[in-house]
Amino acid sequence: MANMSLKKVAIPEQDPNVRNKNFLEVALGYTEDMAKEEAQRCLQCKHKPCVQGCPVNVKIPEFINLVAQGDFEGAYNKVKETNALPAVCGRVCPQESQCEQLCVRAKKGESVGIGRLERFVADWHMEHGKDEKVEIKPNGKKAAVIGAGPAGLTCAGDLAKQGYDVTIFEAFHTPGGVLMYGIPEFRLPKAIVQKEIDALKEMGVKIKTNMVIGKVHSIDELMEEGFEAVFIGSGAGLPSFMKISGENLNGVYSANEFLTRINLMKAYQFPDCDTPVRVGKKVAVVGGGNVAMDAARSAKRLGAEEVYIIYRRSEEEMPARLEEVHHAKEEGIKFKLLTNPTQILGTEDGWVKAIECIEMELGEPDASGRRRPVAKKGSEHEVEVETVVIAIGQSPNPLIKSTTEGLQTQKWGGIIVEEETGATSKEGVYAGGDAVTGAATVILAMGAGKTAAQAIHEKLMSK
Repeated sequence: MANMSLKKVAIPEQDPNVRNKNFLEVALGYTEDMAKEEAQRCLQCKHKPCVQGCPVNVKIPEFINLVAQGDFEGAYNKVKETNALPAVCGRVCPQESQCEQLCVRAKKGESVGIGRLERFVADWHMEHGKDEKVEIKPNGKKAAVIGAGPAGLTCAGDLAKQGYDVTIFEAFHTPGGVLMYGIPEFRLPKAIVQKEIDALKEMGVKIKTNMVIGKVHSIDELMEEGFEAVFIGSGAGLPSFMKISGENLNGVYSANEFLTRINLMKAYQFPDCDTPVRVGKKVAVVGGGNVAMDAARSAKRLGAEEVYIIYRRSEEEMPARLEEVHHAKEEGIKFKLLTNPTQILGTEDGWVKAIECIEMELGEPDASGRRRPVAKKGSEHEVEVETVVIAIGQSPNPLIKSTTEGLQTQKWGGIIVEEETGATSKEGVYAGGDAVTGAATVILAMGAGKTAAQAIHEKLMSK
């Protein structure tokens, strides 16, 4: 029977005043009955608009129909036909601006909870299902993947299914990319990411860690070793700063360093780990994206009494997911909107003591379509803090560009590719994800990995 409720089935969550003191997952997931109830809200539209909004073209109505029938394993297998990381995507994809935005139910009420259902079937499979060993027939060809993040893992998985001998070269000591070092445990448990990585290894994908391509090997050297194609999925790990006075003070972090220390190096387990992170009582996080929300919410969990999000535009222009903003507010994060830092002030011994800001007002739209913030004269003021985290974006590391001849890039560092194939200007080399676009979403990176894998396969099989 169809469920015509205008609202999604609510997903259980930890109490805000409990969860802001721990790193356990915030959303607890659907029960079987909740999942079936939500699945019955799907109208099973013939033209399937939701699929058009999915970068990896998950067969959304089909898998939801299987959930409604109680065939959770079948639903999982349907998702896996096109999505290599369903447990990840169900948690961190911005469904509200992709598949759910196009859901017909959203015209009168809330969309179907596609992301929540995707997470449910993935979690159900991990607890109850069994991965059948897929027989893969080797095709005798080798492919290299640089970076074990979402783009690289997806590309490697798709190539492995086609019979390629795939090796991933990862710069860090742990594969997973932003899934491991960037997204906090309370949004994406690392054990879930590790299970997805282990599944790739079962398919024969080899992962070499501590391999900084451009230092340990060049791309040309990889091709000389017999790799017939190389996919660059090295992400955007070079942090941006504001270039204001005081950014070199002790207590100033880039969001990359702050979150890497907490997530990958497990600073949240200190003193049971070797990686402390000093936050003090008051923290300012500069920026308005998901990374800023992650940093602010992590700082709160590490014991900060007051945590501020400082963002130069209004909440309407804030690029973070609505869910992340909502959760941050519930957890006690304070928002200083239409506010821009002008300098960071320090103590005599070189530590942060305050951040000086100026109030802003919105003027005419800029190139991004958002109204340009303009400073209000005479509105300068100080905010007393002990730690400042800069979360205003990041760009691709220039190492690969500087060590690879014939690889064309944008002025800001992004690798130039053919949109339809992911092919770069260098023969046999493809790229995708944040290394091409700059910091974007997990699912867009995965889509780029799938596109490149298909193009690589077609190119090598045609030879």
